[in-house]
Amino acid sequence: MENRKILIVDDNALNRKVFENILMNNYLYDSAKDGEEAIEKIKLVEFDLILMDIQMPILDGISALRIIKEENLTVSPIIAVSAYSNQADKEYFLSTGFDDFIAKPVKPRDLLEAISLHLKKSSSKSESRKPHGGEGGFDESVILQLMKYHSLENIKSVYYDFLEEAENLVNEIKILLNLEKFEEITEKLHIIKGNSGTLGIANIYAVSSKFEADLKNDDITHSEGHFQELEKCLSDFRTNMNNNKLFEKYE
Repeated sequence: MENRKILIVDDNALNRKVFENILMNNYLYDSAKDGEEAIEKIKLVEFDLILMDIQMPILDGISALRIIKEENLTVSPIIAVSAYSNQADKEYFLSTGFDDFIAKPVKPRDLLEAISLHLKKSSSKSESRKPHGGEGGFDESVILQLMKYHSLENIKSVYYDFLEEAENLVNEIKILLNLEKFEEITEKLHIIKGNSGTLGIANIYAVSSKFEADLKNDDITHSEGHFQELEKCLSDFRTNMNNNKLFEKYE
């Protein structure tokens, strides 16, 4: 299973369910019912690819794409999905900035092939999106960016949610190390890497990236050392969170 996360944006609940059923055996996914909800999710979570319906209430797909591009919310591929299906329509959607176009009704094989193709194309871009480490290995500019859209209490909640999930994943990795199930470890590291990168936690991002890269290259010689370093980074981050060192200057 490819541990990539897809955002499905469609106002029709049945359409969202169809997409989820197609993706569930290959990818992680989340859904949004309109462009406005999609933008809020993209601001908080790193998605590897976005499937964007065109005709939606509140905020349509083209308007949502424009905001995403203007605010530089993601560099991940965004695929337009619409019942409009002739060549002129496809050329128009591509001209607005979409990376590809898929016509409804969607054929599962075509959808999965398109997703796979664009994920491969964007892999090098994803690796280039590394957070800049500030004091304590933390990029505080991320908090400043989030504060444009959210209260400080909500932002704290997001970081605590990350910490809780990461600690649970690290506990699972510890068990998997003893069982030498390195492929499953790689999947869990990918989640930690993606979320820590999104939140600007540079030291955790760096360790999880290196750990994941070694395992993908079948190099397990430093696994124990990587794991211990990851544990320490998480422990230090929790200490800083509990002492409010990350947020006190913004209160």
